[in-house]
Amino acid sequence: MSAMPVMPARPPSRRIAPGTVVAARELVAVGGERVPVPDPGGLVHLQFRRFAGCPVCNLHLRSIVRRHAEITAAGVREVVVFHSSAEELRPHVADLPFAVIADPGKRLYAEFGVEVSKRSLLHPRAWRHIVRAVAAALLRRDRTPSLRPEGGRLGLPADFLIDRDGRVLAAKYGEHVYDQWPVEEILRLARAAVSPGTSPAAPAPDPA
Repeated sequence: MSAMPVMPARPPSRRIAPGTVVAARELVAVGGERVPVPDPGGLVHLQFRRFAGCPVCNLHLRSIVRRHAEITAAGVREVVVFHSSAEELRPHVADLPFAVIADPGKRLYAEFGVEVSKRSLLHPRAWRHIVRAVAAALLRRDRTPSLRPEGGRLGLPADFLIDRDGRVLAAKYGEHVYDQWPVEEILRLARAAVSPGTSPAAPAPDPA
């Protein structure tokens, strides 16, 4: 049996594939919690979002919050990375039941090959989600994001499912701002991770 590749420090924008093993690290959440990645207790869903207060990010994260108990019961720990400072993030994420990591220097983004592109907002499949997100933010009276957010507005999302040994079981690099794993896909991947003969890395359905 051949050894799995261990992921070294990576140049920017180099994508990683399922089967790669990420180096162990301990991240610090904006609330001070220490978060091991990989987690010896189970699977980690490491997801990359944009800036503090991003309406489209919030729309997606609210779907995670609504079904967080199901995700946790499936053995998955949610860890969400933003390219904003902890100070800027705290007022926006105080009510989220999972770890939020501040990465204003985009070191994790570079290591995991998460990109920036104008197509994040210009892709036609993103438009209706942007409208929904802004409407939902206005309805909830969410805190307004900065006019000039740290790291800019053109980030693309990315998702990684990592097992307790650090092996990347599945990865998704979004093509637009709302192109990420929905909850059903997270749960499917978690089930596949513990089901012999099932490939967790099967393609995820693209959100409509």
